[in-house]
Amino acid sequence: MALEKVEGKLLWEPSPQLQEKSNVKQFMTWLEETRGLSFQTYHQLWEWSVSDLEGFWASLWDFFHIQAKTPYDEVLEERKMPGARWFSGATLNYAEHIFRHDLSEEIAVIYETEIRPQGNVTWDELRKNTAAVAEYLKSLGVKRGDRIVAYASNIHETLTAFLACASIGAIWSSCAPEFGIMSVVDRFKQIEPKVLFAVDGYRYGGKDYERLELVKMIQEELPSLQKTIIIPYLHEHPNVDELKNAALWNDLITKYKGATLTFEPVPFDHPLWILYSSGTTGKPKAIVHSQGGILLEHLKLLSLQMDLKKGDRFFWYTTTGWMMWNVVVSGLLTGSTILLYDGNPGHPNYNVLWKFAESTKMTVFGTSASFLTACMKAEVKPKEHFDLSHLKSIGSTGSPLPPSGFEWVYENVKEDVWLFSTSGGTDLCTAFVGGTPLLPVHAGELQACALGASVKAYNDQGEEIIDEIGELVITEPMPSMPIYFWNDENGRRYKESYFDVYPGIWRHGDFIKMTSRGSCIIYGRSDATINRGGIRMGTSEIYNALESIPEVVDSLVVDLPITSEQSYMPLFVVLKEGAQLSDELKTRIKQAIRENCSPRYVPNDIFRVEELPKTLNGKKLEIPIKKILMGTPVDKAVNLGSLLNPKALQYFVEFKKNMDGS
Repeated sequence: MALEKVEGKLLWEPSPQLQEKSNVKQFMTWLEETRGLSFQTYHQLWEWSVSDLEGFWASLWDFFHIQAKTPYDEVLEERKMPGARWFSGATLNYAEHIFRHDLSEEIAVIYETEIRPQGNVTWDELRKNTAAVAEYLKSLGVKRGDRIVAYASNIHETLTAFLACASIGAIWSSCAPEFGIMSVVDRFKQIEPKVLFAVDGYRYGGKDYERLELVKMIQEELPSLQKTIIIPYLHEHPNVDELKNAALWNDLITKYKGATLTFEPVPFDHPLWILYSSGTTGKPKAIVHSQGGILLEHLKLLSLQMDLKKGDRFFWYTTTGWMMWNVVVSGLLTGSTILLYDGNPGHPNYNVLWKFAESTKMTVFGTSASFLTACMKAEVKPKEHFDLSHLKSIGSTGSPLPPSGFEWVYENVKEDVWLFSTSGGTDLCTAFVGGTPLLPVHAGELQACALGASVKAYNDQGEEIIDEIGELVITEPMPSMPIYFWNDENGRRYKESYFDVYPGIWRHGDFIKMTSRGSCIIYGRSDATINRGGIRMGTSEIYNALESIPEVVDSLVVDLPITSEQSYMPLFVVLKEGAQLSDELKTRIKQAIRENCSPRYVPNDIFRVEELPKTLNGKKLEIPIKKILMGTPVDKAVNLGSLLNPKALQYFVEFKKNMDGS
């Protein structure tokens, strides 16, 4: 049966039983009983949550029984962005809230990788291992505010290291081991870490990738490092003799076995972790989130929006370089079991994650839109081969899920499943539009704005618009907005990143349409960021990778959403005089990108150009070129008077004509 591609088609409605048992319904009942607030619909609840900010976030504090060493003085000192201060006076610890559940012998984590067979870690084991790592870090002199980084896979050891870091008030940051040396150093060097956790290698798509040599190079670039802990992953007994001040994971776990886990109370706005922007306009921005802000936001996201409960088995396919890893970790806040998978989701075929869902009795299956559309194109039919009776919901993020992807899920995965497409960002480490178990699912649409997220679509004049495509903005502060960027003097980069277009209003950089019924549709990035498989990377990182190719003088890359389900990424290069764009040179270019950035960002095609159009101050015209190649007339895509060499645009005009004719 052919899949219909009808945007807005009704595909699913929650049963009365599901609605009544949902966490958000219980929250509404609790509000009525304890606050005298009565809401009949989700949209009424949302309107209150973004108008009475102080009342809403204070109610979450009580509803989720936040454990604070000292109480807060004020919910929100002043409604302003940037610079909002939440729950001043309160001290708490994120990790303490992870371990407050009395679950001991129950399973906290189920894991599987291309190397390791499926296994699990109980809550008791997780606590003991976290205590051992925390004690080891303290023996090294690690204290509140020190930075701990990881170049590690999505495995239980990485999770344990993070929880140990959070428990003592240190600040966490991680990169996936697929990241090349430049990408890692550009991130970690900014924050001057004291300790590095790293895997010896990893396996992806059946191929092994050694990483100890890269770890050695990272050590040389990070003079602040005092200790490196190697997690045996590719090899049972990795040789760390050539690494400076290195220890093995198993040795520290054994040495500090029996340690007691304690929790350092820190201010609500004390840093929890540092995530990174994609690096479109330079080095990635080091985005700092607070312990309290993430604690409250993730409890709200996972409990009220995704409906996670004790007994759930929560999975999202991710790497440690994507914010969804941080969200998965926070699944433990709800008492759910979290599921970790490390490896290629399409190896040996696209059944691997559906098999994982069956064997783990997964209840929430989170993934990227690109994975679902890849399954659709591969004509995978999970419901015919796997028992998915436990599966109650599927989450999709990373890029817009097209209507045909929605249809595929209901026809080929499960008829009675809650499919919630969701969108947010590294910047807030959450979803601000997405799912709710109280509303129906329409093809191609995100069900609603998240509670506490005042999301709107703005036109260029800064006016709110409905049923039209506009800029996604957030008009009221949220606790998980960055407290600052690391080493950002006077907050200049922070303000330029989000508040330079609409003063005092957060501009996110996505195109969005808010429908008249309260749902929304995301149309992708409104800037030049590359988005492959739901993982974003800035163009500057690709350009940096090409610096090792002597023949390449200059380059420009764009990611073109040719259809709602497919993108095309051409790379345009200017070569030095006498050089030819041979097959051998193309191979070296692709290899450089594969090794220094990621295999995800290898371009579809490479083209030679004589020159790239630039502004008067020498900046590349990424966004205007992208607009031209998407069909925007030249005079609307760029101001020719601002260009140093306007004639260079002609190549891209002709390129667009050839694209249309092919």
